[in-house]
Amino acid sequence: MTYELQFERLIDARPEVVFDAFTEPGGQAAFYRQNEPGWIVRSQCDLRVGGVWTIEFGPSLDQIYRHRHVFQVIDRPRRLLMTTTETRLDGSSFDTEMEFVFSEQEGKTLLRMFHRGFPTTELRDEHRIGLPEAFAQLDQLVTTPRENGDSAR
Repeated sequence: MTYELQFERLIDARPEVVFDAFTEPGGQAAFYRQNEPGWIVRSQCDLRVGGVWTIEFGPSLDQIYRHRHVFQVIDRPRRLLMTTTETRLDGSSFDTEMEFVFSEQEGKTLLRMFHRGFPTTELRDEHRIGLPEAFAQLDQLVTTPRENGDSAR
């Protein structure tokens, strides 16, 4: 038996804008960033079907989580589907599937994530803890005015 979690957030920008922000280096880093001093995020992405997005993140160089996402579906601006191998601090790993759906709602985007295949409820629940912050960081990146006065919207 495996376990799934779902999370969603309404972002005040069109799906194209949210999709593009999420798939660019700044958005990928924002999704894994934490508001903790010294938090590390390193991201490399080959955005194509079969391409790999590797992300390393954690509180210090000796405490780094590693995720290796392989893109199965890229349907801009509606959907991303990835298989993921997560490597934990103790060196153990497990595989899951992550799906992001970007749905237009009155000029905004309902961003939904479906994360499937957790081997235990404990791992699923651990991942649930960081999702509000991850989606908030992406939302902030998309909706915060830039230096020229424009937002990404």
